[in-house]
Amino acid sequence: MGSVDVTQLSILIVEDNVHFRTLIRSILQALGMSMLEEARDGIEALEILDAPGSSKHIDLVILDWKMEGMDGVECVRQIRKLDCKNSAVPIIMVTGYTETSLQEQAVEAGVNGFLGKPISPQSLLGRIVSVMDGVSPA
Repeated sequence: MGSVDVTQLSILIVEDNVHFRTLIRSILQALGMSMLEEARDGIEALEILDAPGSSKHIDLVILDWKMEGMDGVECVRQIRKLDCKNSAVPIIMVTGYTETSLQEQAVEAGVNGFLGKPISPQSLLGRIVSVMDGVSPA
């Protein structure tokens, strides 16, 4: 399953749909991951990642593409501009949009991987492992 112990990852789930956010959390918990944070939108995600005086370390962000207010691509752009250690956090974008031009736009913004909807435990775990295996240890 790769060299990453996924059960030790601190993961931020960014999703405006409470039902889908709960689904992702449930899948991650069933896979043995317990260090989970949630954000309802991109603005809340940025607050968590860049809280003044916070030493919170996030190992991975899983976020939706289409959200109210700030969409996923803009959120990624803003994360990459942060002046803190979380600015380089690996990001998986969950999306129902598979158009190549949209994926290229997200990659240019700084997305590390994609996961198409609908998701399954196997597809989510596989994407997490592949993205985290490509990250150099800090």
